[in-house]
Amino acid sequence: MHATLAQPSWVMLAYLIAGIFFILALRGLSSPATSRRGNRFGMAGMAIAVSTTLATHEIASLPEILGAIALGGGIGWITARRIAMTDMPQLVAAFHSLVGLAAVLVASAAFLQPENFGIAGADGLIHSVSRIEMGLGVAIGAITFSGSVIAFLKLNGNMSGAPILLPARHVINLGTLAAILGLIGYFLTDQSPWIFWTVTALSFAIGFLLIIPIGGADMPVVVSMLNSYSGWAAAAMGFTLQNSAMIITGALVGSSGAILSYIMCKAMNRSFISVIAGGFGAEAASSGGAAKEQRPWKRGSAEDAAFLLKEAEQVIIIPGYGMAVAQAQHILREMGDLLKKEGVRVKYAIHPVAGRMPGHMNVLLAEANVPYDEVFELEDINSEFAQTDVAFIIGANDVVNPAAKTDKSSPIYGMPVFDVDKAKTIMFIKRSMGGVGYAGVDNDVFYMDQTMMLLADAKKMVEDIVKALQH
Repeated sequence: MHATLAQPSWVMLAYLIAGIFFILALRGLSSPATSRRGNRFGMAGMAIAVSTTLATHEIASLPEILGAIALGGGIGWITARRIAMTDMPQLVAAFHSLVGLAAVLVASAAFLQPENFGIAGADGLIHSVSRIEMGLGVAIGAITFSGSVIAFLKLNGNMSGAPILLPARHVINLGTLAAILGLIGYFLTDQSPWIFWTVTALSFAIGFLLIIPIGGADMPVVVSMLNSYSGWAAAAMGFTLQNSAMIITGALVGSSGAILSYIMCKAMNRSFISVIAGGFGAEAASSGGAAKEQRPWKRGSAEDAAFLLKEAEQVIIIPGYGMAVAQAQHILREMGDLLKKEGVRVKYAIHPVAGRMPGHMNVLLAEANVPYDEVFELEDINSEFAQTDVAFIIGANDVVNPAAKTDKSSPIYGMPVFDVDKAKTIMFIKRSMGGVGYAGVDNDVFYMDQTMMLLADAKKMVEDIVKALQH
């Protein structure tokens, strides 16, 4: 592949336009109401960037390019059509891993054939600045790849969601990171292959080591952080390829992912630095355990729930991953519509880390056509539970667990949660009393006097409540 060093002005203009489209895409994706438009802007920007790159670079023959686009686009189209919303977090993690792997492959190709990338001098040695870009690109890409693979395995259930703690892991992590940075620095003075491949191997290892100590309750932050890493990897490779579109796109993804991670860490009362270091909150993970089924609790029926809901003045619905698994968002919206016809105020409360990735619940509710003005974030609605007749919890656990406020040994301690215990009545839909949520801790809300446990599949229970409301 040959990169044109002196690019025509129209190429820079095209990349600038593509960058503007990407910025508009991010702005659109900041709200469910404008997310479709944001996606269209992103698609248009990518089409401009890809077309410009293909027109100005001698990469391969046209049939090979079209074949690769058709193959990749076909796989993406089929995956998007078949993937369930419950599996979206795994898909996002898998896509992040591909971005990281692409960065590693590009950096490897540039190291093996620098003259084809226009980064070698007359003596055949790679330019110093290009070595820095290459080293950072392969390091961040490899970390993104192996970290995303571990995140995928945890989210998909192939690996335990509980933190996996290695002895002296902080010393190992810091030592490995120091070795990577030291070797990248040494790479400036010595272009030996063993340095490049050692950096690559250590980076794959540290990606694995950083993610395995992180528990399932914190996985949404991990997905967001890996998204940021994938952007920085792409930006580093953009410098190596001298491609402005990659630099702009990578910087946008990297910075927006980092900002989102910071916002989520703040919402969870976590340290942003410890997210980057890996294994935050892991020391407390040993406090998790099985649900205390011997404690007294009250079981209710769909008819009981329908009566109380119909008599309420305000109902706050709190969705969680269980709703996603049951695909209950559509029937839940139908229940909300029936209640509104009865004069009940219905609101939906979304926790920043509900589900398995940022915005998971927002996407599901938008898919079910829940009005945007009925959906509220934690900080905007938490004060209303004291004046709420019914807190209706469907498939959530950790985000309503008061242990986050009271139990310092809990793995979720310090995470802001909904004050559902202040509501007059709490309805809690879950499959059985044996489940303890993704973080693996019991929930005192199950056993409160005002709590009615509705044990069933979330979709089936809401369907039965809807039938009871109709009759």
